[in-house]
Amino acid sequence: MKTHRSGCPVNLTVEILGDKWTLMVIRDIALGNRRHFRELLTKSEEGIAANMLSDRLNLLAEHGLITREDDPSHKQKVIYSLTEAGIELVPVLAQIIIWGRHHLPVSAHHDALAKVMEEGGIKLQRKLMADLRVKHLASEA
Repeated sequence: MKTHRSGCPVNLTVEILGDKWTLMVIRDIALGNRRHFRELLTKSEEGIAANMLSDRLNLLAEHGLITREDDPSHKQKVIYSLTEAGIELVPVLAQIIIWGRHHLPVSAHHDALAKVMEEGGIKLQRKLMADLRVKHLASEA
């Protein structure tokens, strides 16, 4: 059993999400509609290494933020899906996106996307979450 530095919710969350790559993987699954390992690896704008991606996917599955199922269309592929806990990170991602837009040198392309997220507010976040529930939790229903 893993011990934690403290029972503080910020600490516990950072222990899972606080590295360089984990939120990028969640972002790409949630907002980039990337569900296969190869898509997550090759379409990562930040250039994640295969071993790092594998490690992060295992971490996210271990903590119940994603599931992994065999892809019925290809025997050697798996499909990664967000769990309800993973989907509930959408508002967190939205706030990080909005904060970054205001305080960091984001590219014009990313600024436009962040502006949509900001202007869409909670209504857009709820729609994204509802859409993700249909796509990712349908097999659990």
